[in-house]
Amino acid sequence: MNRERERQAAQLAFAAGGAEIEVGSTEGSGLSVKALSEIDGSEQFVVQAFDAGLTARVLRLRVGNRDWTLKRARAQSLVQTVDGQSSFLNEVQRRRDFASLKGPPGGARRFAAIVDTQYASYRRGILLSPWIEGETVSIWDERRLRQFFDQLVELLLAGFFEWDFCPGNILDDGDQVRLFDFGYMYRFDPLTEFNSSGLDAPLFHGAERLETRNYFAWLMELEKTAGEGFALAAFRLEKQIALGAYEHLISELEKHAATATVVGNLRSIVTRWRKALGGDLAALYLAEGWRSHRLELGSDLHGQTCTPTSLAHADWMLCALTERFADLQALDAFFWDDLGRSQEALKARVRADRELAVGWQSTSQRRDTP
Repeated sequence: MNRERERQAAQLAFAAGGAEIEVGSTEGSGLSVKALSEIDGSEQFVVQAFDAGLTARVLRLRVGNRDWTLKRARAQSLVQTVDGQSSFLNEVQRRRDFASLKGPPGGARRFAAIVDTQYASYRRGILLSPWIEGETVSIWDERRLRQFFDQLVELLLAGFFEWDFCPGNILDDGDQVRLFDFGYMYRFDPLTEFNSSGLDAPLFHGAERLETRNYFAWLMELEKTAGEGFALAAFRLEKQIALGAYEHLISELEKHAATATVVGNLRSIVTRWRKALGGDLAALYLAEGWRSHRLELGSDLHGQTCTPTSLAHADWMLCALTERFADLQALDAFFWDDLGRSQEALKARVRADRELAVGWQSTSQRRDTP
């Protein structure tokens, strides 16, 4: 049994058992656990309701002079995978982890981007946090990128791998980028493993997860609205910041005796970035664009939770296959089942995936709200 199946089996076994996980307390919130459990959204102190999340419903509460976020797990997750069905359990587990990590001196600073947890109960399906007065990141500037990558490195070093850095899971309050949804963040050993799948999937790493789930969709829109030059400049900024963050990550892992396999994999990534930043960055943009759009469309199809952006991913790939197929081949951009396929075979496959995405359009935009 591989690492992913082991984790899924453990989560399903926990869900089937009777054990509870509670984090924090409701003291100071003005609401009891019983009251939180009975809130249905019709109460006067519920000032906003967000139903777009695929795994939970989110309510904004105003109690006295303070606002709170109440996350209520759906009775049935709308994501049709084992990980989707167990995402609320996983989130409560991570909230427990972060409450412990933020407690000691320096912990709050180290995990400044991680939202605090007032109270959480897995069996009751409730999670209460301070309301974050902010907005989803619509423009990735230098401050936001640096704060994100600073927090990413701390998460990786602490043994947490986040798979879902989607737009709806990253906020900016004007001073600090904030992460608040951890339904797809899993434990791993950063000294011996690439990610929470162990050593089976070196394609996936922290920066790749931001790019695949978030950044390349933003770059795709930037190409349309401002042109390829602006998109390439934004890609350069992200890679420069990611390069510095990964060099620090490698240094820390080496200090703690990470295996040569783990360090070597990260060094190969850094070497590729550094070479592109000093040479043909457009080639890296094309190759990593293909990777990100291909993976993201595949993820949407796997969960049967497609959106108009899913169709845009497919259209980007069809355009790239039509105009840049030889370049993609030369860059070794193709992977997994796409390896060795002809231009026409790949185009046929992407067209078929696009048709599936049309049929699986979700009314939810695959986002939770703080």
